[in-house]
Amino acid sequence: MSMIKLFRGVALLWIICTWLLPLSGRAQGDPLPSWNDGYAKEAIIRFVTAVTTEHSAQYVPPEDRIATFDNDGTLWAEKPVVQEMFVMFRINQMVMQHPALRNKQPFKAVIERDKKFLKNMGRKELLELMDLTHTGMTEADFRRVALQFFESVRHPVLNVPIAQLVYQPQVELLNYLRYNQFKTFICSGGTAEFMRTVSWQYYGIPPEQVIGSTFRYQYVDSAGVNDIMRLKGLSTLNDKKEKPVNIQYYIGKRPILACGNVGGGGDIYMLRFCQGNTYPSLQLLVHHDDDDREFAYEEDDNQSLNWAHQYGWNVISMKNDWQVVFVR
Repeated sequence: MSMIKLFRGVALLWIICTWLLPLSGRAQGDPLPSWNDGYAKEAIIRFVTAVTTEHSAQYVPPEDRIATFDNDGTLWAEKPVVQEMFVMFRINQMVMQHPALRNKQPFKAVIERDKKFLKNMGRKELLELMDLTHTGMTEADFRRVALQFFESVRHPVLNVPIAQLVYQPQVELLNYLRYNQFKTFICSGGTAEFMRTVSWQYYGIPPEQVIGSTFRYQYVDSAGVNDIMRLKGLSTLNDKKEKPVNIQYYIGKRPILACGNVGGGGDIYMLRFCQGNTYPSLQLLVHHDDDDREFAYEEDDNQSLNWAHQYGWNVISMKNDWQVVFVR
């Protein structure tokens, strides 16, 4: 065989391989392997394909591919809310350090698991409980105790570490979006610094892309302290109509994809804000309808599902759309 024929043969083989390999990868690769085939999965892939295909009518430039996700009940389980578990952890921690607190309320009720007392606490008392457990320390100290919580506490019903309460299908969705040049944000009612402690580890979302409720802060540079001090009183409660407001503060753009969950109606305005984008947009709502693998619950007034029906949002059935629920 002449060198020319050999060269032509190698060149032809290279062309065939480079043409086939991408097709093979697309045929075999599944960006959302923990999702069952169905309308929700198809809607996500169809949307991402449309907004990332250049010269298409629905194309969105990478710099405007913003996706916002609620956290509690959307990225990890919320029965009970993880930050409520942290409050209990802090109360126990504080009583161990100062035993006299054991006989004072609300410490006494938490230690004795007085459900009646805790259930009857009003908004004012609950905010005071947040102040007691989250403030009066530097950011460095708060991060230290938050890490202790995440490293040591297990879910009271599922008996797994907090890290295993994360939803595997949602981790795949976040990765899929970032692969397609989306910038992913958390926008949740939990406090920002609490979520920032693990946002990168759990979701691949850096702390600067976490929007949450925030306490009042003060910079201190004296007596050997050079840090932010956490003060009593929330400066913002990032829930319901405050979510779009804080998205504007922190991002300055509407998301083209927003994902929340059926629970307390806290995400509906974030999804509506997303729907007002001049670009194509996608709204996703996780429905907790799987009592076998997680928890089944809905809102008393059914507001989130009603709005999903009214405005054409995509409802994700945990029972039917997810092959697995939690990370392994």
